[in-house]
Amino acid sequence: MAAPSVAVDNLNPKVVLKCEYAVRGEIVIHAQRLQQQLQTQPGSLPFDEILYCNIGNPQSLGQQPVTFFREVLALCDHPCLLEKEETKSLFSADAISRATTILASIPGRATGAYSHSQGIKGLRDAIAAGIASRDGYPANADDIFLTDGASPGVHMMMQLLIRNEKDGILCPIPQYPLYSASIALHGGALVPYYLNESTGWGLEISDLKKQLEDARSKGIDVRALVVINPGNPTGQVLAEENQRDIVKFCKNEGLVLLADEVYQENIYVDNKKFNSFKKIARSMGYKEDDLPLVSFQSVSKGYYGECGKRGGYMEITGFSAPVREQIYKVASVNLCSNITGQILASLVMNPPKAGDASYASYKAEKDGILQSLARRAKALENAFNNLEGIKCNKTEGAMYLFPQLSLPQKAIEAAKAVNKAPDAFYALRLLEATGIVVVPGSGFGQVPGTWHIRCTILPQEEKIPAIISRFKAFHEGFMAAYRD
Repeated sequence: MAAPSVAVDNLNPKVVLKCEYAVRGEIVIHAQRLQQQLQTQPGSLPFDEILYCNIGNPQSLGQQPVTFFREVLALCDHPCLLEKEETKSLFSADAISRATTILASIPGRATGAYSHSQGIKGLRDAIAAGIASRDGYPANADDIFLTDGASPGVHMMMQLLIRNEKDGILCPIPQYPLYSASIALHGGALVPYYLNESTGWGLEISDLKKQLEDARSKGIDVRALVVINPGNPTGQVLAEENQRDIVKFCKNEGLVLLADEVYQENIYVDNKKFNSFKKIARSMGYKEDDLPLVSFQSVSKGYYGECGKRGGYMEITGFSAPVREQIYKVASVNLCSNITGQILASLVMNPPKAGDASYASYKAEKDGILQSLARRAKALENAFNNLEGIKCNKTEGAMYLFPQLSLPQKAIEAAKAVNKAPDAFYALRLLEATGIVVVPGSGFGQVPGTWHIRCTILPQEEKIPAIISRFKAFHEGFMAAYRD
C-alpha cells in the first residue's frame, strides 16, 4: 500500500513548525473538550460553565450589538422592508435613511453580490469622511481597502513586504500572535522590541534602535515596524510625544509603519486619548508621500464587538502608484470582502450624530458599554494586584490585562517536568479548577524569565465578582501547593 501522500512531515514547514496562534491554542482546545463534557455529563467538573477570557469576542460573552447598526444591516439585507408602511414604526428614521443611502451606492441594491475588490465606493467614501472627521486631515476613499476584519489586511501587507527569510518586521513583545504567525507563514523574520513593563509597557525608541541595528548586523533587511495602539495584550495607550518619536524613527530609518488601531474606541483613562498615527504624521508636517503608513481598523472591537460580521479596513498612504497597483492585485485575488462587514465598517466610522433620531439611544448604548468595560478593567486589575505573586499594570485601553506571575520554583520545576512553560502550566491548572480560560504570556512573547497571563475584561459585569472569587481561591491554593 502506498504511503499517505499528505503527512505532517511533508506539510509546509512554515505552517507546521513556525506558525502558532496561542489565543486559540492548546488551552482553548482543552476548554472546548471540557465544555463538551459539561454538556454530556453535567456536574462532572468543579464548575458549571466555561468562561472564555482568552479572546476579544464581546458578544460571545453577552455584550449586546448596537441597535442602530443592526437596524441598518437588517434593512440593507432585506430592502423590501423599506417599502412597507409598518417599517416606519419598527425602525428609527435615521436607520431607514442610512439604509436607503447605502443601498443606492450598491449596484442593483444587491448585498449578496461581489463588490469592487477594494470595497463599495460609497462605503469607502463614508469611511474616508469618518477618518477626516476623526483626525482633522483629509482622507481619500482610494486609500481604503475594505477587508474581512483587520487580519486579512495584516496578512496582505506581510505577503507584499516579505520576500524571504532575510526580510524582517519589527514587532512589539508582548505582541498579538497574528503578527508572529503571519510573519512565519510568509517566511520572514520577526525582529522583537520589548515593551517596558516597569513603565506601564512603554515603547522606548532606544530599544527600537538597538534591535534594528542588531538585526541589520545579522543581514536582516528590516522592512516595517508594527505598533499596536492601544496595546494588545498589554492595554497601554501611547502618549502623543511617543507617537511623534515613532513616526520620526520610521521616517529616518526608511520603515513602513504598520499601525494596528483596532482598539481606538477603547480608552478608559481621562489623561490619555487616541491619536491615529496618520494624524500625528500630518501634524508633524509630513505629507502623504513622506511616510509609508498602513492603518488597520476593525468592527470586531471598540464598543461594537461585531467579531462574527468580519468587517474592517486598511488605509494605505505614502506608497507609489506602481506599489498600490500590486496591493490592489493582491486584494483582487480574494475578489472582495463580505458586504455586511463593509456596511458595518462604514457605520462604525460614521455613527449617529447629535440631532439624529437614534443619537440619544446610540450614545446611551455606547457610553454604557465603555463605562462598564472601564469598571471591569479596574475591578480585575485591583483583584490581581491584591494577590500574592501577581502584579498588574493599569489597563488604559483595549480589552485585556496582562498580569505578571511570580511563581514558586517548585511550580516552575513541575511545569518543566511535563514539558510546559510555567505560565501555560498555571493557565491549564486554572482552567481545570475553575473553568476560566486565559492565555499564557508565553504565547505573546515576554522578557525571558518572566511569566504572564492575558485575561480579557469582557465577561459581563455581574459575573466579575464570581470570576474574581474563583480566581482568588485557585491562586491561593496553587501558591500554597507549590510554595518553596
